[in-house]
Amino acid sequence: MDLFSQSSQIPGLGQSEFVMLSVLKLFLLPVGGGIPSGVLLAHAKGLAWPVTTLLYLVSDVILAFAFEPILRLITTVCGKVPFLARVSAALKSATARSTSHFAGTGAGPIALIMIAFGVDPMTGRASALASGHGFVAGWGFAIAGDMLYFTVIAITTLHLNSYIRDPNTTMVIVLIAMFGIPPLVRRIRIRRLLYQRT
Repeated sequence: MDLFSQSSQIPGLGQSEFVMLSVLKLFLLPVGGGIPSGVLLAHAKGLAWPVTTLLYLVSDVILAFAFEPILRLITTVCGKVPFLARVSAALKSATARSTSHFAGTGAGPIALIMIAFGVDPMTGRASALASGHGFVAGWGFAIAGDMLYFTVIAITTLHLNSYIRDPNTTMVIVLIAMFGIPPLVRRIRIRRLLYQRT
């Protein structure tokens, strides 16, 4: 049974609204598989790319409002427990060191965008908070990085699917690349740094 044939069972919800809601739900998945599946679904159902991009932006805004209270609670708890305060200070120091190659010293806007692009928007927001950025600016950097990530994955998914023409195979290949390439790049960078030091 086609999933979208059930749209008539939801009162007041037309076919296009049901497709948009389905794509948004896929984008809200906490694991990276939501992007390729949401992009392929939107493409298969004829959703325009600006609408698809806007839906992903909406999912990021929803994430911001859902994650910010959790982040603030963790920050408050870390400030009151001495051991967690030391862990927090160590994480701030590690963030400053890891982002120094993006923006000199400290985590500036470009570095924070790159953290969100390279890791995830929650880590980007946590890094922005550690650098003293508030809700709007912090999430602005995190969402900007995540939108860049979305763009790369969406274009890759659509181009790959135009050759493979099987959404399931395309999604598996993109997921393997999403989870496999970043650790590989990190390993190559570490080896290059070790080689340069010797």
